[in-house]
Amino acid sequence: YWESPIGLIEIAGSASGIQALHFVHDHRQNATPNQTVADALRQVIDYFAGTRHQFDLPLALPGTAFQQAVWQHLLTIPYGRTTSYQEVARAIGRPRAIRAVGAANGRNPISIIVPCHRVIGSDGQLTGYGGGLWRKEWLLEHEARLAGGRSL
Repeated sequence: YWESPIGLIEIAGSASGIQALHFVHDHRQNATPNQTVADALRQVIDYFAGTRHQFDLPLALPGTAFQQAVWQHLLTIPYGRTTSYQEVARAIGRPRAIRAVGAANGRNPISIIVPCHRVIGSDGQLTGYGGGLWRKEWLLEHEARLAGGRSL
């Protein structure tokens, strides 16, 4: 667990990779983190400090082939940039699967590291974020400010 600038974060994983990063309301059982989780925590702290723009961690993402395709594409969205659900659908070769992309994006178990917050509506509006739209807006403004881009 780590208290980030936008709330308490829980990171879970095994030696094979990070399995989850969620915003939570309180601590559950606090176990000693394994090396993979300790590395993820260090990188997440660096991300919030503005000194890390890419994560270098093994990921253990359970999901369908479609979800995997969406999540792998999310990993290619550059820091400080956004894309739309429609653009993700096109990029994975399923141009009509915009709603399914939205559903897969919403089921992303590893927020921030797999940057689902960088996906917005085609009209530029913020839509959906499991951690709350205010967190999505904060993350996008944080990245835009540090990447030298415009904020929302």
